[in-house]
Amino acid sequence: MIKARVIVAGITAMVLVTACKTNDIRQNTDKKEAVSENKVVVYQVFTRLFGNTNTTNKPWGTIEENGVGKFNDFTDKALHEIKDLGVTYIWYTGVPHHALVRDYTAFGISNDDPEVIKGRAGSPYAVKDYYNVNPDLAVNPANRLQEFEALVARTHKAGLKVIIDIVPNHIARKYEGKNNPSGVKDFGANDDVTVEYKRDNNFYYIPNTPFQIPDNDVPLNGEKNPLVDGKFDENPAKWTGNGSRKAKPDQNDWYETVKVNYGIRPDGSKDFPELPTGFDKKSYQEHYNFWKDKDVPDSWKKFKSIALYWTDKGVDGFRFDMAEMVPYEFWSYMNSAIKVKNPNAFLLAEVYNPKEYRNYIHLGKMDYLYDKVETYDKLKDIIRGKSSPDELSVIQHNMVDIEHNMLHFLDNHDEQRLASSEFAGTPEKGKPLMVVFTTISTSPTMVYFGQEVGEPGNENAGFGKASRTSIFDYIGVPNHQRWMNNGKFDGGQLTQSEKDLRDFYKRLLNFSLKSSALMGSFQEIQSVNRKNTTGYDTGIYSYVRWSNNQKLIVVVNFSADKTSEFELKIPADVIAKWNLRDGEYTATDQLYLQNKIKLKVSNGEGSAKIKIAPSESFIYEVK
Repeated sequence: MIKARVIVAGITAMVLVTACKTNDIRQNTDKKEAVSENKVVVYQVFTRLFGNTNTTNKPWGTIEENGVGKFNDFTDKALHEIKDLGVTYIWYTGVPHHALVRDYTAFGISNDDPEVIKGRAGSPYAVKDYYNVNPDLAVNPANRLQEFEALVARTHKAGLKVIIDIVPNHIARKYEGKNNPSGVKDFGANDDVTVEYKRDNNFYYIPNTPFQIPDNDVPLNGEKNPLVDGKFDENPAKWTGNGSRKAKPDQNDWYETVKVNYGIRPDGSKDFPELPTGFDKKSYQEHYNFWKDKDVPDSWKKFKSIALYWTDKGVDGFRFDMAEMVPYEFWSYMNSAIKVKNPNAFLLAEVYNPKEYRNYIHLGKMDYLYDKVETYDKLKDIIRGKSSPDELSVIQHNMVDIEHNMLHFLDNHDEQRLASSEFAGTPEKGKPLMVVFTTISTSPTMVYFGQEVGEPGNENAGFGKASRTSIFDYIGVPNHQRWMNNGKFDGGQLTQSEKDLRDFYKRLLNFSLKSSALMGSFQEIQSVNRKNTTGYDTGIYSYVRWSNNQKLIVVVNFSADKTSEFELKIPADVIAKWNLRDGEYTATDQLYLQNKIKLKVSNGEGSAKIKIAPSESFIYEVK
């Protein structure tokens, strides 16, 4: 979720104070529950933008002016090309019906007030009805759910799995569950609004005080709309999604949403059963059994029903927005229920507090968390010349017990585009970052649509600003549109450099899917080379990965202007673990299968002459 650039209380970065020793970090040991035998690659698409071929890109443009993508734009050809890129899961972002500024009253949908909406197309994280999908995404809004179900079927037919968002921390200010299954009551329907807090209330209230619209920029850029009148009917006012307890939120608060109550009292104490000591080592089945006879807050039950509804629709997993703002006991309750229904469900959480990572993984039963605060932020600092790549080894060392659970990404809907001037500056400078993120651990890799063709996010979309592809506006994504080629999905309009970039991503991702070494052991060789290797320039980073039948040496050059030549050292302990005798071995780069080097082993130590160009990366397989 776009955080309006505010700092959420309690989210702090972990200070790295330990030095990484050159040791074997054996991946995936002592895991209670099995991990994938192969790499997982997630392709995130902003569903509303993916299929839009309109290139007008007028700031604050309407659907008629700027166009919009549909579920049906994900054709068999499009899905085949995505899978062929080296993808295993598609995360369809923005699927649940969220608040937006468009008249769908003919389909039984009420209009939303632009004064509590971000942009015109609206935030996908202000969900208005959890049991249906965004009408913008359907050719026929009356059949929008059926069109989504058909997309799920097409995706599965293409050999891909489906992820969608669930946003448990907050919902739209004007939530209307018009498609609730039998027996499901709307959020807040039974709330006691005379008190700030009650365990089974779905919301927190500011009793006897009406809501006031924040002092924002003029909605819709000043366009006239009958609902823009300086008022929004909410009495009493509810707490805002980011936890603001003001009846009149600040413009930087998540004013378009209201916070959901999970049984956390206003003083922060818990009003529900807690997990017994030792449950961090229990299976999801044992977690599920624990909650069977427990009395839990009403909001817990509502969101479990939502998750299981979409699981029954064939959705293979979920990305949980701002999961750390919801107690991990709830996640234990809901995730264990999802896993009992689908043991292979993919559960990804947005958590930014490193001190809480293990709680959400082991107690909350999450499969994966964002590796944002650690590796992502470090790589961004490295490519912007603010940090040394040596510190990557420290991060990897400190997260060895959870490295598999920390999903890697360089682009997503929240962050500045990798190719933007605010990040790497060019897509080519982002290549070594992508190699590191894909090969340094056993965790899944995520690519955001357009990243593979160098989308820089330069558009002035209206509410959304340049460097990020807007999630609030109707807009086209130019580099991606050139790959779409008016629905042919053949890259016919790409420049040669964009074609070359996509080829790089395709080679890297597909290699990762097949590599047993990338699901095996890791050891950094940075320390020994930084200390002892002549010509080992500041932008170089190296490590080794291996399994029983594959040995890899990874070398990247973060420098965009310096070619480096050096004799890379492979320490004796690595050579011993690889069972290599003295002699000469050939190592071939697996990205392009053209660059070959000789690994010489003498007296139990290895060395190889390396010449690496600016922004170049090698993944050498030793034979």
